[in-house]
Amino acid sequence: MFEGILLTALFFLSVSISVGLYRVIKGPSLPDRVVALDTIGINIIAGVAIFSILLNTSAFFDVILLIGILSFIGTISLSKFIERGYIIDYKRDD
Repeated sequence: MFEGILLTALFFLSVSISVGLYRVIKGPSLPDRVVALDTIGINIIAGVAIFSILLNTSAFFDVILLIGILSFIGTISLSKFIERGYIIDYKRDD
């Protein structure tokens, strides 16, 4: 019973990731695409966590942490690119 619920959750997460990919490709604006990428990252984290529960192991916790960090850095860098047009500041205003 419990495995069926987890497999159903994985199915709905994969549908959610597919909808997010559609929004990334066909999004009306760049900020919508950034939000969709962030949502995909969160759904992937949830999917890996459910997969870890299904396999009854804690080996994927490092993977979850890595995906979370990369998703956060990607969201911040894309937001900065949208705001300023570049990511790295070579000249700092003192």
